[in-house]
Amino acid sequence: MRRDGRVVSLATVVAIGVSASGERHILGLDVGISEDEGFWRAFLRSLVARGLSGVRLVISDAHAGLRRAIETVLVGTSWQRCRVHLMRNLLALVPRSAQQMVASFVRTIFAQPDHASAMAQLHRVADGLQTRFPKAAELLREAAEDVLAHVHFPEPHRRRLHSTNPIERLHKEIKRRTAVVGIFPDERSLICLVGMLAAEQDDEWATGDRRYFSAESMKAIDEPEGGEVHELLAAVI
Repeated sequence: MRRDGRVVSLATVVAIGVSASGERHILGLDVGISEDEGFWRAFLRSLVARGLSGVRLVISDAHAGLRRAIETVLVGTSWQRCRVHLMRNLLALVPRSAQQMVASFVRTIFAQPDHASAMAQLHRVADGLQTRFPKAAELLREAAEDVLAHVHFPEPHRRRLHSTNPIERLHKEIKRRTAVVGIFPDERSLICLVGMLAAEQDDEWATGDRRYFSAESMKAIDEPEGGEVHELLAAVI
């Protein structure tokens, strides 16, 4: 995008949410520097200013600025570290020849039926990696609570709560359409295009026959006092 006569690289960020009735919605989008905590704080505050409340879980990758912004703006919200991104980060610490074996070992954590057994298995896996791959073991221990946050939610929801994959289809379409333009003349033109794509996606979800989560399964989530239940997913492209 051109800014002040220069071509600069910026990120388009999109947040989607699931309402108390189990329906998906586009919550908002913005353009900025993805590593800037101030940008993320402003983005989340804009969602709150427009009525977002009762957020129970935020799912994102581990951008340091985003994580701190979540803690500051969405106080009392749990954070789920994207499992897919964590696995990539962990395998980057392991020789290629051992990556398949380590990945299979780590996946046993997420096959457990509840949080207690998943946490116990995580520490067993970390102990098993400690001798040969100490950095991978350390990363796994550090991420334990964050990568298992989704296990506190109803079992039917977990498959869609452990990563940012649910919005990757939208992200791919945004990348495809913005790549055609190449360099946008200004921020307004970029937001106009991405906003149109987001609006189309929101309409598609609204007119679909199926909820993202069933109304029955949403009843299993304790509603916070004075607010609706929302599960907010945020990701950066």
